Amino acid sequence: MTEQRAKYNAIITHVDGHTFASRAEARRYQELKLLERAGEIQNLTLQPRYKLVVNGVLICHYIADFLYLDVATNRMITEDVKGVRTAVYRIKRKLMRACYGIDVLETE
Repeated sequence: MTEQRAKYNAIITHVDGHTFASRAEARRYQELKLLERAGEIQNLTLQPRYKLVVNGVLICHYIADFLYLDVATNRMITEDVKGVRTAVYRIKRKLMRACYGIDVLETE
C-alpha cells in the first residue's frame, strides 16, 4: 500500500494495483473484497461510470466508487465513500435518482 496527497486533504492510496482517492475508499474496497469472498456480494466493480442525460442532453458523468450485487436482497448497489459532500456531488446524486432511479449508498 502506497500513499500520496489528494484534494480535500485525502491521501491517495494504492491497493491490489488499484488507485483510490482516499484511505477510507481503499479500506472500503478491502471490506467489499472480503464480503465478495464470503459470498455476500457479487460482481464487485470499481468506478462504474454513468451518463447523466436530461431531455436527451448529456449533462455530465457520474463516477461512483463501487457497484456490486447484494446477494441477500438481489439488488445492485451503487456506493460512494464520502468524506466531503460537495455541491457538485449533491447535484450528481440527485441526477442519479432522477435519471436511473438509483439512490447512491454513501459510506464514510
